[in-house]
Amino acid sequence: MRLAYVALGANLADPVAQVRAALEALTRLPQSRLLRASSLYSSAPVGIRGQPDFINAVAAIETMLTPQAMLAALFEVEEQFGRRRDFHHAPRTLDLDLLLVDGQIIDSPQLQLPHPRMHLRAFVIAPLIEISPQCRIPGRGHAAAWLPAVSMQAIERLNSREP
Repeated sequence: MRLAYVALGANLADPVAQVRAALEALTRLPQSRLLRASSLYSSAPVGIRGQPDFINAVAAIETMLTPQAMLAALFEVEEQFGRRRDFHHAPRTLDLDLLLVDGQIIDSPQLQLPHPRMHLRAFVIAPLIEISPQCRIPGRGHAAAWLPAVSMQAIERLNSREP
């Protein structure tokens, strides 16, 4: 079994409901089991203007899937939620990013692990350390050590963790 962390985000079509439904969809991934999910967080879009705020969360998943198969399964879930990729940083009904898988480092055109910008995003670091305070990012150290680097990014915790 592998331990994978997945970031969830949405800023269209009732994003709170989208992220909650996506967490439920993650319970149905093949050969996988949702272990924990963070609270929901609201955050301003990074690097873009004129879009609604995002709702974000991070999930810990135990899986038998390879990282590549996990990424493909996440893309299928995004597609079920109507994800479109009209342009870079487009608003989205659902965005699922594979952040980490058992400390593996992968650098291929299809997949990069750890996710290359995860340590620079408050909407990833805050929910990640909520569910895994001791989490380490390969090549970057403890995830919590990156909190000062993202402290100027607006983020607000919305609720307690979903059961």
